[in-house]
Amino acid sequence: MSDTTHFGFDTVATAAKAGRVRAVFDSVAGRYDLMNDLMSAGLHRLWKRFAMERTGLRPGQMALDVAAGSGDLTSAMARQVGRDGHVWHTDINRAMLEVGRDRLLDEGIFGNLSHALANAEHLPFRDASFHCIAIGFGLRNVTDKPAALREMARCLKPGGRLLVLEFAKLVVPVLQGLYDQYSFRVLPALGGLVANDEASYRYLAESIRMHPDQAALAGMMRESGLEDPHWFDLSGGIVALHVGYRY
Repeated sequence: MSDTTHFGFDTVATAAKAGRVRAVFDSVAGRYDLMNDLMSAGLHRLWKRFAMERTGLRPGQMALDVAAGSGDLTSAMARQVGRDGHVWHTDINRAMLEVGRDRLLDEGIFGNLSHALANAEHLPFRDASFHCIAIGFGLRNVTDKPAALREMARCLKPGGRLLVLEFAKLVVPVLQGLYDQYSFRVLPALGGLVANDEASYRYLAESIRMHPDQAALAGMMRESGLEDPHWFDLSGGIVALHVGYRY
């Protein structure tokens, strides 16, 4: 891996990126869910529901939510696996992990749930541990994306699947100008107004543009050892759900 990488549109030392990403989410953790609703006009709930309809999970199975944050996907998977199954809620950022833990507890989800501070590039789980692994809107913040994909593939049971829900590249070019205006003008202003942090939401907009497109990400999944990587474009490609399997 190179000694430098991108942090939004900036070039930074590879070793420094995780700390800078951590600072972003330390700053926004308290308003993260509110900002998600405002930024997407509630669409993020539909995108996550679409993803969770494709977990393949059954009662009694094991699931992992990577970069789980406030726990939307964790909550859905915990309900799918039931009391005899188990879900791990993990994040590299302690503030986001605590927000998610408290929220899940408030929802009455416990007993079939564990929480762990974990780096997606070095997951603290044995090989072939999970029937389904999901990462929602987290992969673009990972420093070494191929390493994270290899780790998630390693942790899947044979027949298990990985779901990657992430911002993507528009497939409706006529909307690009409007989308750019929203991303680089409205979104940072909204972050400044609601979360008192314009810079973090400018980074989030830039990180979306630096993320691999749909075909490139599918190729990365294939190289990580996953089979049949494919994707679903949502909302004109603003978001895509990638699915891959371990056989």
